[in-house]
Amino acid sequence: MADPIARPPLAGPPDVVLHVVRKGADRIGSAADRIDSATPVDRDRAVDALRAFAILGVVLGHWLVTALVADGGVLRASSPLRYMPWLAPISWVFQTLAVFFLVGGHVATRSHASARARGTTYGRWLADRLARLFVPVAAVIALWASATVGLLLTEAEFTTVRTLVKLALSPLWFLLVLAALTAATPLLTRVNPLWPLAVVLHVDLVRFGFGGPSWLGWVNVVAGWLVPYTLGAAWTRGELERRRAGWILLVGGAGAAVVLVAWAGYPASMVGVPGEAVSNLNPPTLAAVAFGLAQCGLALLLRERLRRVMCRPSAWAAVALLNLSAMTVFLWHQTALMATTATGLLAGRLPGLHTLPDDLTWVAARLVWLPVFVLALVLCQGAFRSRGPDPARPGRATRPVRGTRSVRGTRTGRATRSRVIRLNRGRPDHPTTEEPHRARPATPSV
Repeated sequence: MADPIARPPLAGPPDVVLHVVRKGADRIGSAADRIDSATPVDRDRAVDALRAFAILGVVLGHWLVTALVADGGVLRASSPLRYMPWLAPISWVFQTLAVFFLVGGHVATRSHASARARGTTYGRWLADRLARLFVPVAAVIALWASATVGLLLTEAEFTTVRTLVKLALSPLWFLLVLAALTAATPLLTRVNPLWPLAVVLHVDLVRFGFGGPSWLGWVNVVAGWLVPYTLGAAWTRGELERRRAGWILLVGGAGAAVVLVAWAGYPASMVGVPGEAVSNLNPPTLAAVAFGLAQCGLALLLRERLRRVMCRPSAWAAVALLNLSAMTVFLWHQTALMATTATGLLAGRLPGLHTLPDDLTWVAARLVWLPVFVLALVLCQGAFRSRGPDPARPGRATRPVRGTRSVRGTRTGRATRSRVIRLNRGRPDHPTTEEPHRARPATPSV
């Protein structure tokens, strides 16, 4: 006889897990939809996507080629490229600084044009942009100044202290160069990229062809990165809208880089390698600049595809949230690596973390450590992202943005909307945020 009171079967562990996964996916999807709705429809999302990819390239590149070797109580910096030079082509994938400067030049020239149209003075415009660059730096400097004093007071090896501080503060050179180029933006708006490229060519010709002084190479720190920066200005002027321009940069730059590496004696690695006499990056060489041209060409060719992909709420949400924390990620990713390395020393010398990077076993072990570095970076982001004052006026993030749909109903919705509006209007922890980027940037608009 059948049971008159039928009871539904109890959900087993797989059903519970599936329910939790589905619920989490629904929440993520809802948050992505809210971020998408809070974004102005005329924002050029490809600009944010290119910046996000450049950030990821730099961070992953540093995490893969930076080795802190524990040797008798001393930490020394090394690189797998020193022991496995045949891995050098990998550096061509992760050395994405040229895209940073391409986007930086594009955004800065648009920003300056918009500021002039609004009647904003150059001084106020520059102060606002430099604040966005340098306000987040204070926390990094304060932490490492305290850490340096503490390490020296505990009689840590000076070699270890120097290695750690150098790695932690190494991202600051990028900000100094970007700040100098930003300050010169009104003068660089119409500069042809061929001029700084010619400077790089002649500097290398004198250095390597005629035995000139090595210090002359430091001229390329400005001239080399001025090439993609002025390409960004040309993008703003609408001179790079045709795909032909992207193909010329990609094919010409890649071909020149290959020729310079294969027959002109330039290093194959596009990042610095400890112990090497010449670095393509410090200071930039003609090979690095040519490679940067290829990267810029590829970035320009990918714009339309990125715009289509960024129409998907999930993809755009990931890019938008990364851009919100761009400066935090950039400034703290090496600290995250070193914090993990120092903590791991409590368990002894761990493969891929403290061992010599001399074989593929180290590379495999380092890949396993990447999620741990990400977790450490998330902790740094949570601790230091909001330390700098927001230059936005009080309540600015809560005002409606023209061209967006309202997001109401939940606390999460309001918080998400507020963060995305900050992305659209600029934050101090974002190196190059500004007014919404228009999909057709030939004529700056207010």
